[in-house]
Amino acid sequence: MSTHADISANIAAIQARIAAACQLYQRQSPPILMAVTKTRTATEISAAIQAGITDIGENYLQEALNKQAELANQALCWHFIGPIQTNKTRAIAHHFDWVHSVDRAKVITRLNDQRPTELAPLNICLQVNINDETSKAGVAAEEVAELAALVMSQPQLRLRGLMAIPANTDDSQQQRKNFAALRSIFTELQQNFPNAALDTLSMGMSADMESAIAEGASIVRIGSDIFGPRPTLKP
Repeated sequence: MSTHADISANIAAIQARIAAACQLYQRQSPPILMAVTKTRTATEISAAIQAGITDIGENYLQEALNKQAELANQALCWHFIGPIQTNKTRAIAHHFDWVHSVDRAKVITRLNDQRPTELAPLNICLQVNINDETSKAGVAAEEVAELAALVMSQPQLRLRGLMAIPANTDDSQQQRKNFAALRSIFTELQQNFPNAALDTLSMGMSADMESAIAEGASIVRIGSDIFGPRPTLKP
């Protein structure tokens, strides 16, 4: 487990990378740095919070709910970024501010119907399977507009943008090509839905963050470069 000092130093280094990428690619405003905290302890997350992190991304519902209880005294923005099972939508609708991994009509209507009316509308990013990988979740590019219209029709949801996890590659040109494809879909969506609050491209992780920033990322999702390698799970 990384120490408090390690995590603080790692976040400072990532923020420096973000600033450098923004300068290089002439970005006027930096993306939000989201800490991806699956398998991480509340103690590790607390260290990240003390280093300035306010946006937390979780993949696993029960693990997230346990951490939310432990960190209830912290002013945090909670993002659900993992695959969504329909039997988990009620808890997600009740306990998160954002959902980045929406790719089915049934999930959209359930999140809307189960979002408590006393809470602000749930912020939604549609997940796009940008490389058509059978191993990954996400909607095909040609289906984005239809799902976007459905989200727009739901009073307890707020369509904010798109998310993608492109095919893994170390080739920066291919990384940028993948992110540019998502940006192109996003731009078309903005044109087709001018009344939507479309302002979010959730893309870029530890290994491809700079390429994502070059192509307009507004949220980058960073885990291992903050907390170090994930602990090996015991059999």
